[in-house]
Amino acid sequence: MKKARSSTFNGAITISKTVMAAGALAVLITACGGGNNAVTKNDPAGSPAVTQSEATDNQAATAPPVEEALKPEDLTQALLEGKYELIYERMSKDFQTQLSKADFLATAADFTKGVKSFEQVSSLQHNGGKMLTWVSDSKATGLTGVFDGEGTILGLEIKELANWPETDEKKTKIVYDLPLRGDWLVIWGGENVLINYHYAHESQRYAYDIVKSKEGYSYKGDPLKNESYYAFGEPILAPADGKVVAIVNDIPDNEPVGVMNEKAPAGNSVVIDHGGNEFSTLAHMKKGSVSVKVGDLVKRGDEIGKLGNSGNSSEAHLHFQVSNGANLFESQSININWKDGIHPVQGETLTSSK
Repeated sequence: MKKARSSTFNGAITISKTVMAAGALAVLITACGGGNNAVTKNDPAGSPAVTQSEATDNQAATAPPVEEALKPEDLTQALLEGKYELIYERMSKDFQTQLSKADFLATAADFTKGVKSFEQVSSLQHNGGKMLTWVSDSKATGLTGVFDGEGTILGLEIKELANWPETDEKKTKIVYDLPLRGDWLVIWGGENVLINYHYAHESQRYAYDIVKSKEGYSYKGDPLKNESYYAFGEPILAPADGKVVAIVNDIPDNEPVGVMNEKAPAGNSVVIDHGGNEFSTLAHMKKGSVSVKVGDLVKRGDEIGKLGNSGNSSEAHLHFQVSNGANLFESQSININWKDGIHPVQGETLTSSK
């Protein structure tokens, strides 16, 4: 999430069709501030894969049947074995119309040159589709694939991977709780730009985007209505003791879902000073729901407001991070020292002990 003109700070994930750009495969993913270099269409559900309506549309645009099956989990092995044509045949019709076979074969060959193996680092099953991410043995490059329920490839993204090991290893001195009750799904999180787009930005490097998911979906009913999302209206809790130093409480929640507010990227939010130059930011809260005021002392687990879909957010979700200053956009993000020593990444479920 960048503050200014280039900021998107959209919530969760939005996927659209993919194109070949600048000689590289680019899946069109955005979330809570990512996707500045990608062209996207707003997915009403803000999902990382396909919505129910898109799944229906994709049935008519799936790849032609092939003699050899290719499961999503086998994508990188097929790349290493040079089965590029098999992979291309598993792409959706829409993908194939935007990406020629010749371009794909050339890019795939270049990407796998010198690579001996891949490690899968994330698996996200959500809103009717699946997103898998792998990192090469050198850790220098990575690949994300987006698949529908039938295993058809809807998008691919290849990236060179930068890393910041010094700040990766420097955790917060304070131990933080999940600021929510129950089970929650990590949509963006981890030390890799493919599984956590925030990682590219120093001010948000260790931020998390979190949604509530049931049976693989973050909503039930009309995906254009905020009330359809399980996360909407859920209590947000103080992740540790501290003093409230900033609040925003008057930003309307985005509706229909998918329309985003770039002018107020964080939406309604609460910033808490926990001492020792550690400040937590909890963003995208529901309008009028903030229940604390500047100067209030809060205890770990106290309710401070409710989760919403305000700001540059594509669906109800929580943006949570810890920084070394109160101004989210002018501070540096700090890697969170989570309670019980967990290290959550994209696709994992967080469970509150409260």
